[in-house]
Amino acid sequence: MRRSIDDYPFDPADLPPGDGDEFAPVSWAVAVADDYDDAAARVVLTVEEVGRAGYGLVFHLPPHLARRLRVAIGDALKEIGEPVDS
Repeated sequence: MRRSIDDYPFDPADLPPGDGDEFAPVSWAVAVADDYDDAAARVVLTVEEVGRAGYGLVFHLPPHLARRLRVAIGDALKEIGEPVDS
């Protein structure tokens, strides 16, 4: 089983101000999959530079690492004064 959960195509407005070549235009996608040799379900996070489809990074995260990433993003949001949804 593979199922897409969410994806975000790059928007030029997402880049912080600065030198145009300093920041890569990046898109991301989140999916779930269980078609591994051990049949365990994992969260699949794909990050690709725009225009370089197939050359991005794909993370196959078991649940404990997906939770750790979720906590880290929540902590980063708190650090910059943003509310964290539960």
